[in-house]
Amino acid sequence: MIDHDILIIGGGLAGTRAAVEIARMNPSLSIGLIAKTHPIRSHSVAAQGGIAATLKNADPTDSWEAHAFDTVKGSDYLADQDAVAILTQEAPNVVIDLEHMGVLFSRAEDGRIAQRAFGGHSHNRTCFAADKTGHAILHELVNNLRRHNVKLYDEWYVMRLIFEDNEAKGVVAFRIVDSQLEVFRAKAVMFATGGYGRVYNTTSNDFASTGDGLAMTARAGLPLEDMEFVQFHPTGLYPVGVLISEAVRGEGAYLINAEGDRFMATYAPSRMELAPRDITSRAITYEVRAGRGINYQDGSAGGPVVYLDLRHMGREKIMSRIPFCWEEAHLHLGIDAAEQPIPVRPTVHYSMGGIPVNTDGRVRSSATGLTEGFFSAGETACVSVHGANRLGSNSLLECVVYGRRTGAAIARYVEGRTLPSIEVSRYLQEAKQTLQALLDQPGQYRIQEIRQAYQDCMTEHCGVFRTEAVMQEGISQLKALQQKAEQIYLDDKGTCWNTELIEALELRSLMMVGEMILTSALNRRESRGSHSREDYPNRDDGTFLQHTLATYGPGGVALNYMPVVVNQFEPQERKY
Repeated sequence: MIDHDILIIGGGLAGTRAAVEIARMNPSLSIGLIAKTHPIRSHSVAAQGGIAATLKNADPTDSWEAHAFDTVKGSDYLADQDAVAILTQEAPNVVIDLEHMGVLFSRAEDGRIAQRAFGGHSHNRTCFAADKTGHAILHELVNNLRRHNVKLYDEWYVMRLIFEDNEAKGVVAFRIVDSQLEVFRAKAVMFATGGYGRVYNTTSNDFASTGDGLAMTARAGLPLEDMEFVQFHPTGLYPVGVLISEAVRGEGAYLINAEGDRFMATYAPSRMELAPRDITSRAITYEVRAGRGINYQDGSAGGPVVYLDLRHMGREKIMSRIPFCWEEAHLHLGIDAAEQPIPVRPTVHYSMGGIPVNTDGRVRSSATGLTEGFFSAGETACVSVHGANRLGSNSLLECVVYGRRTGAAIARYVEGRTLPSIEVSRYLQEAKQTLQALLDQPGQYRIQEIRQAYQDCMTEHCGVFRTEAVMQEGISQLKALQQKAEQIYLDDKGTCWNTELIEALELRSLMMVGEMILTSALNRRESRGSHSREDYPNRDDGTFLQHTLATYGPGGVALNYMPVVVNQFEPQERKY
């Protein structure tokens, strides 16, 4: 058994920022950080566009209240407004703190941090490091882990949360290089395990984004919040699925259809290409459905994409402000974005829902209760600052604001606490049996076959647009695939770097998360933010101005609801 005062699971922005804050507050605490990949390979490194904060460098009329209103309106009024106030009030200080750590933000001509426009924001408030902002921030935070002597366990796979008597006591994990099993024990456990984009077949997320932390939490009998709200980013590079950052539209790129029209004038005339992501994704889908999509090979009408057009911006601006966008289009499709438009369509990007937490990152056991020793922050958590739809450049902000805040809360929480008692042999034996059963089972299906069918099922039955009939069929197909998943077989029986074994465990996580998404979506009979029901096209505040809490059990997924905190902005019609 390996002991630490605090265990953090996940090496992205939220987890590393929490670790730095804990070490700053109390250098004597022993902090262990466990990550499935090396932290530098966490998906946070792929975040491109920027981090929102009312520094007022580009617009002196900006304010935290305006940022808060934009965020709540963007959320379709499902965000908890107390959490949004904290997010927006603390934003300037966390950005300045990052700068002092050494993050190399892009600069305005006067030397101050540059700020640009982003979708759904009423002011230019997005700070950035070209179009590699997550990369710039994460590298500095990881360097600070070394400076603060945080013990890093990279390339370990966490199998199970040890949760007994409403208390998180540790985790069971194995080292990927040799399959060595260990129980880790701590006075507090924090999950910062990211999202679940690999539930779908086309996503901007990396291959490690399989919802493991969410599934472990659900398996422990705890609820997940607002899982029906899945963000589709409007500009995924077709057919690859990787992201073309919203920063590209923030710098002035156009969206055009087969007729050459900037069609966003029809859907969001005041914001055009900088409308919120849910509105823009639906607009692209409408254009494709109407036959105004494009066949990108020859430019003819009737295809599955629209064009993101940068040509009018000029090569100098493209290469200085959004070079990574140009690199992606050139690398994957051989396109020179200064001369040719880029084919895009919506791609699964972000999870608004997750592990329910309060504003100190403490995990909820129910709508009214809290767990002991269990914390979460970042994309895997739901504090709910994003509600039904996240605004671009608020995700890095959430990771840093609530990573810092949760770290501080944990440092205070563990004072005077002792390490919990754990029956180590039982947990090790159960984990060993789980792994051996997967290695030994004589199934008839390959993992990839089942995973692909499952991802296709989720994409087809719980996508940009949804109906009851389509989702019911999706649940039926999912149940059948879950049965098939019990009959997979592994070719690799070894203990050295057995990626097939990891994929088998990830498949279990994906399927559990998918069932919770579908069930939550089926029961929300309204359209709100990213959840767009063609059979219930209107928002219904009277019934559904509340958070979904989904709990996984032997009989399936049970749903309860929790009030939304409305203390500053009354819900109104959402127009752009």
